[in-house]
Amino acid sequence: MMSKVWLVTGASRGLGCEIARAALDAGETVVATARSADAVRDTFAHEHNRLHALALDITDAEAPNAVVTETIERFGAIDVLVNNAGYAELGFFETITDAAVRRQFEVNLFGTMNVMRAVAPHMRQRRSGLIVTISSVSGLVSNGGGAVYSASKFAVEGWMEGFAQELAPLGVRSLLVEPGMLRTDFMDGKSARFGSIDIPDYAEAIAQYRAFVDGANGNQPGDPKLLAERIVALASHGEVPSRLVFGDDARQWASAKVDQLRQEIVQFADRG
Repeated sequence: MMSKVWLVTGASRGLGCEIARAALDAGETVVATARSADAVRDTFAHEHNRLHALALDITDAEAPNAVVTETIERFGAIDVLVNNAGYAELGFFETITDAAVRRQFEVNLFGTMNVMRAVAPHMRQRRSGLIVTISSVSGLVSNGGGAVYSASKFAVEGWMEGFAQELAPLGVRSLLVEPGMLRTDFMDGKSARFGSIDIPDYAEAIAQYRAFVDGANGNQPGDPKLLAERIVALASHGEVPSRLVFGDDARQWASAKVDQLRQEIVQFADRG
C-alpha cells in the first residue's frame, strides 16, 4: 500500500503532535504545521525524514493556500487533513471580553474553515481524501465555565456535519473526533485562557472551577497517544464513522446528553 500524505495543523505539541508521530510510525508522509515551523522541528528533533515542518497561522485567510500549494507541488497530493489547531477560552461567560470571545471563534471556527477552503478543492478534484476534524465532547455537551469554548466547538460540529454531506458524494470522507479530557498541556496557560472581568456573584463558583482545572491539568484520563493511533488506523479503512467519541468520560457525558434529549423530546412532545 502506498504511503499517504497527511497535513496536520497545530502539530508542535499536544494531540496534533501525537497524530503526526503516529502517522509517521505507520509509514506515512506528514506535513506538520504550527505558527512556528521551528517549534515543530524542535518537537520532532529531526527524528523522521518523512516529516516536513511548515509555518501556518490558520487565522491568516491566505496562509493555508500557500501551505497546500507547497505540499501538493512537493508530494503530489494531500490524502488526509487533520484540522487540529485550536485552544480553549475557559471561564464564566460574563467574565470573558467580547474580543476574547471573537478570538476563540477566529481560531477554532474561522481558522479551521480557512484551512478547509484551501484543501477541499484539491480533494474534490481527486474525488478522494479524508478530513479529520478535532472537535471535543464539549462540541456535544456544554458546562458552566466552558460556554465560550463549547460555543466554538458546537459551531465546528454544525458546520462539518453539514459540509461532510456536501463532500461525501464527491468521494471525500469526514471524521469528527470528540475526545474527553486528554493528558496534554491543553488546560495549562499555553493553551487555556480564562476570563479577565471580575464579577463577585461568580467568585466562589469560579474559584471552584479553577481548582478543578488546575487539578485536572496533567491528570486527565484520556491517552492522546492511543487516540492518535486510533485516528491513523481509521484513516486506512474504507469506511470511517462520522464521529469518534473517545474516552470513558466523553462517552458518559455524550450518553447522558442523548438520554436527556430523548427524555425531553418524549416528555414535552406536542400534545396537540
